[in-house]
Amino acid sequence: MPTRLTERIVSDLAVPERGNRITYDAPNQRGGDWTAGFGVRVTASGHRSFILNYRTKTGRERRFTIGAPPAWTLEAARLEAAKLKARVDLGEDPMGAVHAGREAPTVADLCDRFEKEWLPKKRDKTQDDYSRYIKNDIKPELGKLKVAEVSYSDVEALHRKITKRAPTSANRVIAALSKMFALSIRWHMRADNPARGIERNEETKRKRYLSGEEIARLSEALSNAEDKQAANIVRLLLLTGARSGEVMGARWDQFNFESGVWTKPASTTKSKADHVVPLSGPARLLLAELAKEAAEGAEYVFPGRGSPHRVDIKKAWPKFCKAAKLTNARPHDLRHTYASILASAGQSLPVIGPLLGHSLPITAARYAHSFDDPLRKATERVGAILKQLPKRATSG
Repeated sequence: MPTRLTERIVSDLAVPERGNRITYDAPNQRGGDWTAGFGVRVTASGHRSFILNYRTKTGRERRFTIGAPPAWTLEAARLEAAKLKARVDLGEDPMGAVHAGREAPTVADLCDRFEKEWLPKKRDKTQDDYSRYIKNDIKPELGKLKVAEVSYSDVEALHRKITKRAPTSANRVIAALSKMFALSIRWHMRADNPARGIERNEETKRKRYLSGEEIARLSEALSNAEDKQAANIVRLLLLTGARSGEVMGARWDQFNFESGVWTKPASTTKSKADHVVPLSGPARLLLAELAKEAAEGAEYVFPGRGSPHRVDIKKAWPKFCKAAKLTNARPHDLRHTYASILASAGQSLPVIGPLLGHSLPITAARYAHSFDDPLRKATERVGAILKQLPKRATSG
């Protein structure tokens, strides 16, 4: 028989030998403040908590835990039970909402889906960069938060924290987050993008390129390098103006030695379009010599250890710079150097752009037919200037 609960009764309820026992509340003699299904649960460990049993509109039975004394007094729990029952009468399911919240995706879940479904479609460098941002910054700081709970303030705080050590990287992390949250809207995880509107740090574009003397010193360092493969990668970067990822991921089937062109597939280019460029004489000579030494059936020009192709020259590059006495130089500056040689030779942007892959996206076939003397002469000019470099490093 239901018992009208009092604070004394709640504290004196017997502890069951196992499991739990619920004592339901009963109306007082005057009626009024009573909610069907409200009671107190006592477990075998002696823990007490106020609960509400109810049935949803679909007939499903639910049990909602309101709270435990002394944090919750009996009267406060009665009042909360009445509020919950009113919501149930309107068709809500309070416990269902709790379950949904527990099962709601976290930022870590969003990261995993992002890396599985979206990232594989991007270039290798994009995949590497975004995966690094996720591993080093996003998951450690926001991973445990529910996607729907992340606020603008959370994202802004992360941006400020990264800015203290790496202002440019902070911008890149926010760009990655913004893309992830844009996808979370499409995937019905939340309705807005909390990374939108974050004020980015000011960035200054680097204009570093090597002078003639620096190129000569670098060439000398390459000829004496222990890492011959890295040295040849640097040489091809200088001779083509290509991006590091394009050179290190280059496959033999991309080169046509008869016509002297390199066809970079859309999957490897930043413009997401096939990029076909002419190769200078020195570049063709370097590739021809590397081809002679390549293993039979080799797929990549620069095969890797533990991976299909070489993925970085992070260890070798500082050694090259030290030997050549280069300061504040990055591998990407070799691309700037290539462009600066073209510009100093009087070549126009319509010529330099296509060689660097900054042209409008067009098919490889159409682009191949557009080669004319200016493009060929331009890349040969770079080759001629760099031809005086010491003999290339043999592979090893």
